[in-house]
Amino acid sequence: MRRSFIKTLIAGGMLAIGMNTAMAADITGAGATFPYPIYAKWAEVYKKLTGVGLNYQSIGSSGGKRQIAAKTVTFGATDSPMKGADLDKAGMVQFPAVLGGVVTVVNLEGFKPSELKMTGDVLAQIYLGGITKWNDPKILAINPNKTLPNLDITVVHRADGSGTTNIFTDYLSTVSKSWADKVGVGSSVKWPADSSLGGKGNEGVAANVTRIKGSIGYVEYAYAKKNGVPYLQMQNKDGNFVSPSAESFAAAAAGANWFSVPGMGISLVEQPGAKSWPITAGTFIVMYKDPSNVENSNAALKFFKWAFKDGKQLALDLDYVPLPDALTSAIETKVWSQIKQK
Repeated sequence: MRRSFIKTLIAGGMLAIGMNTAMAADITGAGATFPYPIYAKWAEVYKKLTGVGLNYQSIGSSGGKRQIAAKTVTFGATDSPMKGADLDKAGMVQFPAVLGGVVTVVNLEGFKPSELKMTGDVLAQIYLGGITKWNDPKILAINPNKTLPNLDITVVHRADGSGTTNIFTDYLSTVSKSWADKVGVGSSVKWPADSSLGGKGNEGVAANVTRIKGSIGYVEYAYAKKNGVPYLQMQNKDGNFVSPSAESFAAAAAGANWFSVPGMGISLVEQPGAKSWPITAGTFIVMYKDPSNVENSNAALKFFKWAFKDGKQLALDLDYVPLPDALTSAIETKVWSQIKQK
């Protein structure tokens, strides 16, 4: 009888734990489309394990900053990191969640992913509107054994405020003085090419490139793979042509000093290294030091702690690069310690 009673207590306790977990409020976040595929996968697995869901709105980095500023979400997500002074003024902290790469995608019949090559300078000339045909001599010089069509180039870009655009224009400004002088870096810029066409989110850019023959665009690598859109090899700082992959993204971040910049918002474009992908970037989470809802903030930190520790393979499966253990430990001690947790 006593044993049965104890079993009943244990069973009841386990049921209560399960009910409490199931009734736990979902975590809310909004922002960057760049990391959406991995956030969605992490959320799917985490909910099965804990019963806690993640309601993440993939609305672009600018939208994520607006949402966290308005305190309508527990965390904001951005690929264009906030500056240290702005974080301090708002009472926020910022930390990277995962690494990935932006790729240049094209719609050219007969070419497979990584079959064509591109340099940063020529890419900048295309986006400036100086190169308008695929059989331009400068493109042919990079691809001497390929036959390229006499086809107009349609330049596809993000129509919304975008961290992916910030990464892409950071790269173009680094490799092209003309781009830096005429356009510069930003989440939203004035696109100079006459053929420029906007798409909302990485999804919109990928969809436009898929639809329009002769188009060229830029998206996060997972979107290119998911949509089967051919991407280009890119010449890196060492002069090598490389293909996008988790390995080439990791190579670009190998020597990164994350705490050299307030808010950890370092640039990883055009990093040295024989295998480095030149348009690599971190994507960032922004949270309040003194959150209006401490319970929800704690739940978000628990989610990211789990993702950092147990979600690494999920990230690699989607060709993102998980943060190294030493970095995540430093984030916990140096950044999360600033967030009120009681």
